[in-house]
Amino acid sequence: MNRSPESGPHPTRRTVLRAAATAGVALPVLSACVTGGSDDQDRAAGNTGTKNADNPLGVKADAPLEVVIFKGGYGDEYAKRAETLYTQKYPGAKIDHQGVQKIGEALQPRFVANTPPDVVDNTGASRLDIATLVSAKQVSDLSELLDAPAFDDPSRTVRDTLLPGVVADGTFDTVPLTLNFTYTVWGLWYSKPLFAAKGWTFPTTWDDMLTLCATIKAAGIAPWTYQGKYPEYINDPLLGMAAKTGGPALVKAVDNLEPNAWRAPGLLGAAEAFAELAGKGYLMSGSEALSHTEAQAAWSQGKAAIIPCGSWLESEQKGVTPANFDMVMAPVPARTTADVLKHTAVQAASSESFLVPAKAKNPAGGMEYLRILFSKQSAKAFAETAGTLPAVAGATDGLTLSSGLGSVRDAVRAAGTETFTYRFRTWYAPLAKAVDDATGELVNRRITASQWSDRIQKAADGLAKDSTVKKYTR
Repeated sequence: MNRSPESGPHPTRRTVLRAAATAGVALPVLSACVTGGSDDQDRAAGNTGTKNADNPLGVKADAPLEVVIFKGGYGDEYAKRAETLYTQKYPGAKIDHQGVQKIGEALQPRFVANTPPDVVDNTGASRLDIATLVSAKQVSDLSELLDAPAFDDPSRTVRDTLLPGVVADGTFDTVPLTLNFTYTVWGLWYSKPLFAAKGWTFPTTWDDMLTLCATIKAAGIAPWTYQGKYPEYINDPLLGMAAKTGGPALVKAVDNLEPNAWRAPGLLGAAEAFAELAGKGYLMSGSEALSHTEAQAAWSQGKAAIIPCGSWLESEQKGVTPANFDMVMAPVPARTTADVLKHTAVQAASSESFLVPAKAKNPAGGMEYLRILFSKQSAKAFAETAGTLPAVAGATDGLTLSSGLGSVRDAVRAAGTETFTYRFRTWYAPLAKAVDDATGELVNRRITASQWSDRIQKAADGLAKDSTVKKYTR
């Protein structure tokens, strides 16, 4: 089965997507090591050209370019297409392309020796620890790239062509250091033909969701299932509901480890909603023991009507989902009529993380390569072959999309500027685990919503007081 671009045991897929912009399950890189070698050596000396309207980044036309790509489920043909466009513009440049699966193992020695490639797709289970690279000043500031004219639309900057949140996902202490190529959206999935045949309408409010669940259960189908062994999956709709109620201020308070953030009415209300979902018997019996593949298989077999997941679900279910199942994704319903964000708001974040090493030999070429890769032309070709939403706005315009990807695109369009993402999961792994564990207990009726809130707040307070943990703010 085509599980994910990041090969390896679950929850690699989710963890990597969550950690695309910050540290997570990456290959450890010791700060003392990544700063090894001569800091005075200017490897880029002589590898820059004259900046002008046609060459805004000052690329030296005949300078060699070394590109290292994570060769996972997306392959690396999309990267080679961008390289073809690069050599068409700079025919004298020789490109050394390497597609590898274990980025960290391949490149850690080179970062230690201060001889890294010019551009790196730092993705996969064994990727380099980006937080350590950042603290060791081994990653280039991408501001110049973001402010350069877009490759195929000089009237706009690269920054202006990206979907909401993409720049922020790769920003550390106000400096953009990575740029993520794919865009993941989280929501609730169902079979459009099943709902049509039953006369069901997917709800926009939580009260209507509970009413629908009663109808689905009466029809002999479990209303919901979830990937019980990995409760972070059901965290997404819970935290998404809370974000809609409390708005950006709630998300910011959680990520900034503010006192009593987890006791906010929006979070407590969302926890109460999911406790009620479980209490009414609307979760498929036995879901707690299911892996992601088992839960998703049960859902695609019609044993449950709704499942929470990210936008990789359709690709992950290829070869398993029956013909004409036509899965689609919907936003999490609104909890209250006074929510700060509209019900169409969605949780979204970018992934497939690209960077230009600070010690690159041809950093101008590395940034130019990214300017080409993040062009609409390149992103559109990627969407056609990968079945995944790129981080470039409008990249799917004019394409005939599958039901799942089409619904994801439509959800992003409907959300507009109201997309959101929590950063605590990537910044603070212990807190992420505390939330996962508490939510698993909540939806299996072993703790109350108030106890859920108290448990997580205690974990957040412990982190906030721990001086050995680097803190991030937003």
